[in-house]
Amino acid sequence: MRKVIDCRDYPSEAKCTLTITGEEEEVVRAATEHSVSVHGEVDTPEFRAALRTMLKDEVPQHA
Repeated sequence: MRKVIDCRDYPSEAKCTLTITGEEEEVVRAATEHSVSVHGEVDTPEFRAALRTMLKDEVPQHA
């Protein structure tokens, strides 16, 4: 099951609208890199674990 994380679900001063979709490990890796470079977060195991709790299952757009 592909996962998705959407910055619009977590409003910030950056007013970011990025959505990342893919396999869980891809999304966590990309979201971590994005969070560090854009939102000033620090890449720690605890931060990555917190990101995992924010992932949602992708809703297929086509049947």
